Amino acid sequence: MTQRRGLLIILSSPSGAGKSTLARRLLDWDSDIRFSVSATTRPPRPGEENGVHYYFHSDTEFQQMVAGGDMLEHALVFGNRYGSPRGPVEQAIDAGQDLLFDIDWQGGQQVRNSALGKHVLSIFILPPSMAELERRLRARAQDADEVIASRMQKSRDEISHWPEYDYVLVNDDLDETETRLRIIIKAERMRLSQQPGIMAVVQDLNTQFEERG
Repeated sequence: MTQRRGLLIILSSPSGAGKSTLARRLLDWDSDIRFSVSATTRPPRPGEENGVHYYFHSDTEFQQMVAGGDMLEHALVFGNRYGSPRGPVEQAIDAGQDLLFDIDWQGGQQVRNSALGKHVLSIFILPPSMAELERRLRARAQDADEVIASRMQKSRDEISHWPEYDYVLVNDDLDETETRLRIIIKAERMRLSQQPGIMAVVQDLNTQFEERG
């Protein structure tokens, strides 16, 4: 049977809900999952390689790609443009490679509404409580109190978009949440839209029926 098509996995959550840890676990779990490489107009930082960390473009090039429909999603962040180039994503889908997107709900909405939307699997991760979310942010010991307060305030807006996702998981236990993510991905890989070889199988069965008749 023809190889399955790849999934575009959008994993979203407010800061501190466990998205980054779960994403790393998914990458370690299955080599068929990798991060989608974004395009940007910001200059490369030391050690960054084009096509590995980002696709680096001039502002003019980037806007031409947007105008030509070559970006699945894009946004302006602190003066620099970021987006997901369509070409590499289509290649991954055709090769049966699942791509994990590190984008916010707005970017996710753009991808879902794109021509490749039928291949999207979107999952939102909720914290078990706001108190636990704040505890996790403080446990990082990375941010000042005002930064944590800002993240907590922003989380309310992010959480309000939960109904837009295919699945919503409460991350009250990291191992259990990872197990549920694996189950969801395995099932979604069997979606009819992800199995291009099914039509040939059905046609062959119909031929066999005719030959028997």
